[in-house]
Amino acid sequence: MRHRGAGTRETASQAVLGLGSNIGDRRSRLERAIEGLAAAGLEILQTSSLYLTEPVDYPDQPWFLNQALLVGTRLSPHALLACCLEVEEALGRQRRLPKGPRTIDVDILLYADCILSDPKLTIPHPRFHLRRFALTPAAEIAAGWTHPSLGLSLAALLDCCRDPAQVVRVE
Repeated sequence: MRHRGAGTRETASQAVLGLGSNIGDRRSRLERAIEGLAAAGLEILQTSSLYLTEPVDYPDQPWFLNQALLVGTRLSPHALLACCLEVEEALGRQRRLPKGPRTIDVDILLYADCILSDPKLTIPHPRFHLRRFALTPAAEIAAGWTHPSLGLSLAALLDCCRDPAQVVRVE
């Protein structure tokens, strides 16, 4: 992949990525996304279980298969975003309907203790702490990670999450 070494930092940082798919062979797409991220130079430190999740915001679509990854990277946040977008593109992601069906989605949920907001990228992901489909797998692999804006652990955020959407562990 093009982004290996591009936009690097001096020391490795950890990030939590959220993956989702609801078109075609969802499990295979998640596996291929992880392979693509690893091939781009990310160190896959931990993967969550797979979760079957109810669609949110646009309910008239197939259910998602979601997963979270804890990764090590020397990429800057923006270079990591470019890497994630490249993996999505390689797996056929087309952005036709906001919040609609997708072959793959790779989101940066957290990046170290970074707080960043610009037109291209917001870290922490702006609504992930309100979304059970993102919080559940992220809390599985990084329960003690503190949300840098809210000052609460992912486990605590999951405990107080009011999102009624169904999230079912499939592994």
